[in-house]
Amino acid sequence: MGSTRIFLAEALGTAILIIGGVGTAVFDADRAGVLGVALAFGISLAVAAYLIGPISGCHINPAVTAAMAVVRKTPGRLVPYYVGGQVFGGLFGALLIWSVAQGRPGFTAVGADGRPTIVSVSEAGFASNGYGAHSPDHFNLGAVILAEVVATAVFALVVLGTTAKGFPVPMGGLIAGVGLTLVHLVTIPVSNTSVNPARSLATAIFQHGWALSQLWVFIVFPLIGGTLAGLGWLALGQAQTAAAVTADSELATASATGD
Repeated sequence: MGSTRIFLAEALGTAILIIGGVGTAVFDADRAGVLGVALAFGISLAVAAYLIGPISGCHINPAVTAAMAVVRKTPGRLVPYYVGGQVFGGLFGALLIWSVAQGRPGFTAVGADGRPTIVSVSEAGFASNGYGAHSPDHFNLGAVILAEVVATAVFALVVLGTTAKGFPVPMGGLIAGVGLTLVHLVTIPVSNTSVNPARSLATAIFQHGWALSQLWVFIVFPLIGGTLAGLGWLALGQAQTAAAVTADSELATASATGD
């Protein structure tokens, strides 16, 4: 039962993140700007954290789950339920955005001839992550890899810090949301900001073009960043063992006992 609760909670939280963050980027990026989109992702995370945090810890990101697994806050046997819920929730959220987008005649983009043209939401990019010609400011692959690894590691460290023993629990969701906003402000121009493989997968599938061919970057390198964050946390001697009072450890016990 605990495993099912984790799956459902992570699916709900990830759907909220996609609907709030990606939805703003798809429907309102021109008016919201980089700051608005970054805030949308951060606020969405904070909302999800206070909603499902007591149930699953609100990872809603495979890279965060990787960091939690490295520091032993999330038992390995529960990782598939976390990641499965994140992927499912991300796809569901993206499906809702895509469905709403079909009610709009089209999005204005610059055509090959340099003139404004009307394109579908998929042709417009669907807020997908990319490098080279598909990076917002045309950053190359190497720059995008470095940005994604570092930004994901920083964000995962923030999350690890908010779950450390002694950190004020009521502040956790807010600080995590601020951390996600920060990394978006820095990396939206570079890669449209992934730092979350579930988010990248969800948008790439509905873009179904170039984004799928570049998706591997936004799966591999955020996971590397999350893993490095976990290893760095261990090196700092700050990791709490499974005996620490965290939502993950409590759920692991519930799952093992069948409660």
